[in-house]
Amino acid sequence: MNVADWLERSARTFPRAPALFHGERLVADYATLMRRAGQVARSLREDLRLAPGERVAICMSNAPQYLEVVYGVWTAGLVAVPINAKLHPKEVRYIIEHSGAAVLFVTRDIDPGVADVQPTPVAFIAGDREYDRLCTGTAMTPEHRAPDDLAWLFYTSGTTGRPKGVMLSHRNLLAMSACYFIDVHGAAKEDTAIYAAPFSHGAGLYNFPHVRAAARHVVPESGGFEPAELCALAAHHRNACLFAAPTMVKRLVDEVEHRGARSDGFRTIVYGGGPMYIETIQRALEVMGECFVQIYGQGETPMTITALSKAHLADRAHPRYRERLGSVGVAQSLVQVRVCDTDGRSLAPGAVGEVVVKGETVMRGYWRNAEATAQALRDGWLFTGDVGSFDDDGFLTLKDRSKDVIISGGANIYPREVEEVLLMHPGVDEASVIGRADAEWGEVVVAFVVGRPRVHVTSGELDALCLDHLARFKRPREYRFVAALPKNNYGKVLKTALREALARRLARGRSAAALTQHIGEEGFRHLGAAQRVVSDVAHEIEPNGDAVLLVACAQPREALGTIAAAVVGARHPVRLALVMHDLEGLEIDAADDHLHRHAAHGLDVDIHAEQLAHVAHTDPPVARAIQQAHRAGCADRYRP
Repeated sequence: MNVADWLERSARTFPRAPALFHGERLVADYATLMRRAGQVARSLREDLRLAPGERVAICMSNAPQYLEVVYGVWTAGLVAVPINAKLHPKEVRYIIEHSGAAVLFVTRDIDPGVADVQPTPVAFIAGDREYDRLCTGTAMTPEHRAPDDLAWLFYTSGTTGRPKGVMLSHRNLLAMSACYFIDVHGAAKEDTAIYAAPFSHGAGLYNFPHVRAAARHVVPESGGFEPAELCALAAHHRNACLFAAPTMVKRLVDEVEHRGARSDGFRTIVYGGGPMYIETIQRALEVMGECFVQIYGQGETPMTITALSKAHLADRAHPRYRERLGSVGVAQSLVQVRVCDTDGRSLAPGAVGEVVVKGETVMRGYWRNAEATAQALRDGWLFTGDVGSFDDDGFLTLKDRSKDVIISGGANIYPREVEEVLLMHPGVDEASVIGRADAEWGEVVVAFVVGRPRVHVTSGELDALCLDHLARFKRPREYRFVAALPKNNYGKVLKTALREALARRLARGRSAAALTQHIGEEGFRHLGAAQRVVSDVAHEIEPNGDAVLLVACAQPREALGTIAAAVVGARHPVRLALVMHDLEGLEIDAADDHLHRHAAHGLDVDIHAEQLAHVAHTDPPVARAIQQAHRAGCADRYRP
């Protein structure tokens, strides 16, 4: 059976049902969507002479054409290779080359250089004249495929090396969709699937149950996640179903709670792809009601290991309700899930071990990587690399990825349990915990903390909170207050980036010679002036010194991009410390958001909206900068 059969059946049964929208605008009904997919398929097979099983890469931002392209690929009996549109061109080229893709589809925002590989694939830009020619002529019907034929070649994020190509068959994708109907949400014709997360990831895979139900599919005009736009689209289309990372859920709840956006248009919000903290989901349920479902899966068994249903989340009277909120639910219907020791033996409830899963959803293996396949798949069981434990009722609680577990003095510390405690502080918005090498203990805990606007947080308060809830050896030895946590395109916190940032800062800090520079607000409105200031700071420090550009005044919001661009472009690493005052909370939020976008491109920045005494206590390089300012006789320049 071909996954494209579901589109063909819905188009035959409900030809005039609205299928695809761009924002509020109807783009295609089911008959039109099937016809265009069939035309793309015929062009790929007859004009480009691709044979069943060949690979077609899709490196597209979210756009209405995505569904007709991917269903055209499947209708033709070909294999879709989804590529995250925000990857670096070198990463894209690696995936194209490694997969052996013969054809590449892109959107206009994609660097054309991504196709510069050998052999060079035939490239089409969605929406241009050459692409439109594919969508003409006769349409073919879905090619017959065997259940284990490859359908979706998904490349993992590659945080520990080159990305690996996960081979998912038609059987895998159909079993995943069956689990959605049974364990997550019973998709119906009146539903609206909104694609705010990338099509290339889990959000795109959830198209299948909604296609089978002949539901509506909506691509936001922004092409991504904009909370206000999503609330408006849900209110317009009604019965909205959405897949979102936990960080996206948090922003959506903020939009509803603080800006009064409507939330009654949402029917089901499925969250997954990262840890959902208890405080966050409790707030989401209070603000938006019982529309949430949690899933836990991996690319190797997509979206289908466990689920925490609406019913579980609504059962507030259960004596272990809070523990269940912190879990990822129970095994989905078509898989077996165990927790095992290092020898693969099942462990009793309460014991911590590696999560392993077996079933119709588990991948065939890794493309052209027999060694990695043998390591991940053993006797039909997928070894996930995640660490967790079951309770007596079958609810699985994840501790962490095995590679993220901190071993201090021979004892295991699971970052998530420390993060859960830190988030209990009313002034903490986000937290992420990693290990730092230590000569005495092997590793010690370091916490990266994002504070809430207008709420003062000290490391002493967080220390006391941890000591009230955790064993002493688990408390962080160091707190780093940052403007934002680095995240990937799916909203998942990048702990590898935190480790790298910590290593860089420690290396610089060992022979630090901090400098300060103050410039008026007007000077930062122009990139040239800001670049000169940053250059002056960078050139006067020691080769391995710690340069701190300390800006402590009520900066106008429009100047922030200029400051950030100047620091990012500096030849020598320069750390930016903004000590902002006379700003309202929303302005601080806007500054955080603005600078977070630059942080993704290498900006090393801290934002403080507190007294300098607190900054000095928590941030030694800034403290040195303040001391130098005092010695220079210009201390009151830096006083909020």
